[in-house]
Amino acid sequence: MGPVPAVAAIRLAVRHALKDHQPGDLVLVACSGGADSLALACAAAFVAPRLGLRCGAVTVDHGLQEGSGRRADEVVRLLRQRGLDPVESVAVVVGREGGPEAAARSARYEALDHFAERLGARSVLLGHTRDDQAETVLLGLARGSGARSLAGMPARFGPGDRYRRPLLDTARSVTDDACLAEGVVPWRDPHNADPTYTRSRIRHRLLPAIHDTLGPGMPEALARTARMLREDTEALDHWAVRALEECRHAQGGLDTVRLGALPTAVRRRVIRLAALGCGAPAGTLAAVHIEAVDALITNWRGQGPLHLPGPVVVHRADGRLAFGERTLDGSEQAAARGGKQQCAATPV
Repeated sequence: MGPVPAVAAIRLAVRHALKDHQPGDLVLVACSGGADSLALACAAAFVAPRLGLRCGAVTVDHGLQEGSGRRADEVVRLLRQRGLDPVESVAVVVGREGGPEAAARSARYEALDHFAERLGARSVLLGHTRDDQAETVLLGLARGSGARSLAGMPARFGPGDRYRRPLLDTARSVTDDACLAEGVVPWRDPHNADPTYTRSRIRHRLLPAIHDTLGPGMPEALARTARMLREDTEALDHWAVRALEECRHAQGGLDTVRLGALPTAVRRRVIRLAALGCGAPAGTLAAVHIEAVDALITNWRGQGPLHLPGPVVVHRADGRLAFGERTLDGSEQAAARGGKQQCAATPV
């Protein structure tokens, strides 16, 4: 007799996520002890050895709640009992930049990167589900962040596709059923029900209201929309990479005539790539920044230099866009400081 459907579905998703691995590779599961990551860890512990892979796990203690260290130790013991090895708990210090959720995420990925590199892991599995994807799309809509945000979370990302999300097509309820069938009791994070957090309000208020108004199937529809938008976004991103090289000016910077001939979606991606390449941090480089730089091409009236996060200065001169203070001479730097324009921060 085979496993119950929920367990079988998650095992199949894990097998698909690891199909490009080689025997002997180490797979890690990032496990908080919640239902999603715990069901994922149990499935990986079953699937990995059958593919000739090693399987371990890491749990990140954010230190944001009383007793978090104790819970992390309990997760470690449980995962070791399920046969995962190595398993470690990593304590992190969460800053404040970008708000509590963003700061916790940054600290978490920094710890996961360090742990994966130290152990030489081929991949790190994350337990985000289809419901998480739907919530991410709604967050993007609320922020007016554009297609990149509406495309949701990618199934793979990071250096060498290190991070994998096998459960993006799996409902959260399936992970609950899998934990019950596996005989493990997940931890219920009170932050997930705290209305202080926007994602919590979306989960417990908005999605149920959408379900009542539009009927069932909305998480699936939102996740499907994200997948289609991601395919489009990735195609445009590839186009922009090529266009960036084609638009380089012989004297440095980017040729405004060639930029102006590009479709808006591609041109703004080229601008974003150029700004990132000059040191603008992706987390604070916003849609309004890109639009302001785009106006130097499409609505040129002799306006002065723009200051982007980083700091990166962008100015137009002699038919080209120059990025970075190193491209400005002394008088231009003085003019840039005098005519500094501030941009609001809306995530790209």
